[in-house]
Amino acid sequence: MALTWRAAVLAALGIVAVAVVPATGTVLLWALVVLVVCVLDAALAASPRRVEVSRRLPSAVRLTEPAVSTLTLRNVSGRRLRALVRDAWAPSTGAVDPRHRVDLPDGDGTLVRTTLVPTRRGDAHADRVTIRSVGPLGVAARQASLEVPGRLRVLPEFASRRHLPSRLARLRELDGRAAVQVRGAGTEFDSLREYVIGDDVRSIDWRASARRADVVVRTWRPERDRRVLVILDTGRTSAVRVFDAPRIDASIEAALLLTALAARAGDRVELLAYDRRVRARVAGTSGAQVMSAMADALANAQPDLLETDWTGVVAQVRRRLSQRALVVLLTALDPAAVEQGLLPVVGQLAERHQVVLASVADPEVAALARGREDVSAVFDAAAAERTELDRAAVGVRLRQRGVEVVEALPDELAPRLADTYLALKAAGRL
Repeated sequence: MALTWRAAVLAALGIVAVAVVPATGTVLLWALVVLVVCVLDAALAASPRRVEVSRRLPSAVRLTEPAVSTLTLRNVSGRRLRALVRDAWAPSTGAVDPRHRVDLPDGDGTLVRTTLVPTRRGDAHADRVTIRSVGPLGVAARQASLEVPGRLRVLPEFASRRHLPSRLARLRELDGRAAVQVRGAGTEFDSLREYVIGDDVRSIDWRASARRADVVVRTWRPERDRRVLVILDTGRTSAVRVFDAPRIDASIEAALLLTALAARAGDRVELLAYDRRVRARVAGTSGAQVMSAMADALANAQPDLLETDWTGVVAQVRRRLSQRALVVLLTALDPAAVEQGLLPVVGQLAERHQVVLASVADPEVAALARGREDVSAVFDAAAAERTELDRAAVGVRLRQRGVEVVEALPDELAPRLADTYLALKAAGRL
């Protein structure tokens, strides 16, 4: 039984009775009256357990976009239902006004809606629905919490999609420019053109030249239907917070933008989230389905406090890729982690594939490097400078092994990675 503010007012009125008849018996009598009124009012209230409740939810919603949880209530208690209904959700779902007042005659029903604005990726599960049924006097209430399961999948925000139109325009330019045409094995034939000084004589098409009485050469274009494998590092370094958000969030944004761009270019994109085991995988999808599959798989991708097994990553790549492909490593350019884990094995990847390492830069390190206010700030600046030098040295060693290194702030990583993809495509390196 729950008491309302009216019960407190009723009890306070006992002061008047005590003032008129100042005796212990008056206090006890008034307390008994209040108790009887509360019990009787609660007994006359509709039973909250005899309310039929069902829930309707969208299957998924993007981070920061609103979704609506709809509860269908039907009163089958045999009495009029005057109640406060609370649709409980975790704080990260951002439930707006989850409490609703309802007044239902017996046999009637209604809908109550709670707006959710999630602030965290992943699966959000509904808590119980609490119904507080108030008696006809409004003094006391009966309360029950009912299990009404519900799951809302919160997909990544994909805020970097604002960069997609400009990159698609550049992709169309690349498809139509002769400058992207290259000659050599492993590319797709495009057209014939007249020979000019400086062309490789091995590209001359002698049969076509004989028919046209001119020397013509074959031109080639980067192949469509290339394989792009995006490897998302979910190890401990991805849990570092940059701009008050985990590093993995910026990596996910970069993966989504690259997937959208590569899919439009006709490439086959796959995803592997890995630390010491496979956390998520997308393979065998293409066209319009690849983006939804990527978003769904990345919704629950969370960092784990484990050291990433890069030998296992190489084994996974070998198992999935038999031909040359673009392998994108979304990880941290952390000197210690790279030197001990990635650097010894990355050459095995670069021998057969075009490898790109994309990493989120930490602006706080650059800010510390500029500090000169006092002795402590100078020591911090020296440590930051040393860290930057170590990162630069690791980047040089990776490039020496044939790895393209992209490092940028969280908001800039996705467009920078997309630009790198377009540059590699323009150079015929994919």
